[in-house]
Amino acid sequence: MKTLAASFDPARALHLARQTFDIEAAALAAVRDRLDGDFGHAVKAVLQTTGRVVVMGMGKSGHVGRKIAATLASTGTPAFFVHPAEASHGDLGMVQPGDLLLAISNSGESEEINAILPAVRRLGVPMIAITGRPQSTLARHAEVTLSCAVDQEACPLNLAPTASTTAQMALGDALAVALLDARGFREHDFARSHPGGALGRKLLMHVHDLMRTGDALPCVAPDTGFIDMMHVMTDKGLGFAVVVQDDRPAGIFTDGDLRRLLETGADLRALKASEVMHRGPKHVRADALAVDAADLMERHRITSVLVVDGQGALVGALNTNDLLRAKVI
Repeated sequence: MKTLAASFDPARALHLARQTFDIEAAALAAVRDRLDGDFGHAVKAVLQTTGRVVVMGMGKSGHVGRKIAATLASTGTPAFFVHPAEASHGDLGMVQPGDLLLAISNSGESEEINAILPAVRRLGVPMIAITGRPQSTLARHAEVTLSCAVDQEACPLNLAPTASTTAQMALGDALAVALLDARGFREHDFARSHPGGALGRKLLMHVHDLMRTGDALPCVAPDTGFIDMMHVMTDKGLGFAVVVQDDRPAGIFTDGDLRRLLETGADLRALKASEVMHRGPKHVRADALAVDAADLMERHRITSVLVVDGQGALVGALNTNDLLRAKVI
């Protein structure tokens, strides 16, 4: 290891890294330029499928296939990966009439995939092939063939699958993008399949899921004395009191308002809530997205917002701590 470290040439490593990017970028450009009507046929075939897309591939193509299956499934096209070798030993039972096979093989001569093609054909399952050899066995059995052929691999030995697997991956992504667009797949659809992710939290969580309600709200009447209002603010710990009249938020008094009022030297004991509140407090609907409440608070530089129902009645309150705990912000 010491000998290898001593002979290591950082400049050559950087050169090879940049060359890898150049080779793979050129390969992707070539694949893009070769795209023709067959790509549209492939998209249409998937759209017409009543079952699932079954993705298969051996070796590095198999790793790519797993990613393609995951991308399809998360963007509105039911899909899963089946290992071709395991398919010959029972897993082919996972493939059913109505499904579609997406088979990936750079050579198009993968023994494990080609061995199960007759059985797939007997099931009446159509096939899309992603291969670097349009005249291969795999391509001849496919209804639609997408070429992932590359002039050279990025590997200096031109052996390790590098540019070819990048091309396969890009074709899979292109299929997923075209399919999600054709299906009218939108942000809220993506969020439903990613409920644990940041996007899911932002697009699925509503204000009513996070807001404080009932006794947790620091509510006072307009004629509440200032000292009593301070007791309510302290007890509830939200940094404000909301003045409620006829079940609606008439105004709000915050910690910041208290500091500014103290600077005036006013006789606080003589004041009532209605005399010190800010009228027309910011509010959101309970059925609004939590991320919209966060945007409102950021836009107006406030740390809390009131929540009302469809008739404008006060039903809750939300502050930045609630949003932080839910990882909305």
